[in-house]
Amino acid sequence: MSVFKDSEELIKYLGALYDEAKCDPEIAPKIKQSGLSIQYRYDDPDGIVSILADRQPSQEGAFFDVVWGEVPGLKPDVVMSMKADIAHQFWHGTINLMAALTRRQIVAKGPIPKIIKLLPAVTPMYEMYPRLLQAMGRPELVVHKK
Repeated sequence: MSVFKDSEELIKYLGALYDEAKCDPEIAPKIKQSGLSIQYRYDDPDGIVSILADRQPSQEGAFFDVVWGEVPGLKPDVVMSMKADIAHQFWHGTINLMAALTRRQIVAKGPIPKIIKLLPAVTPMYEMYPRLLQAMGRPELVVHKK
């Protein structure tokens, strides 16, 4: 059984993570500096989210926009496809990106070196995500590292 019961739950919990990250003074400027548009395509359950660091954000206080669903005309610099459960584990810091790419748990299209260069910027999200799950009343979703 999947971590998320449906797409709505996927968007709720990963959306909270991305929404906090886009305004975080430690994380967001580094992602913005990349100038990339990154699209994550999840399945089981399905969801598409785009991180638009290649343009001005529409929200005051944000460094970039986070848009769920297809974005008309968007040709993302990077597309990362994976099962939603893999994303859930990744944002806990329990999946190594290079290993996941090698095992095809994550399929990436676009400039992989630029994505790898962003890893240090997103590392604080590994602590942010479990904290958000706890705060949102879903402690059973928190993955405890071994």
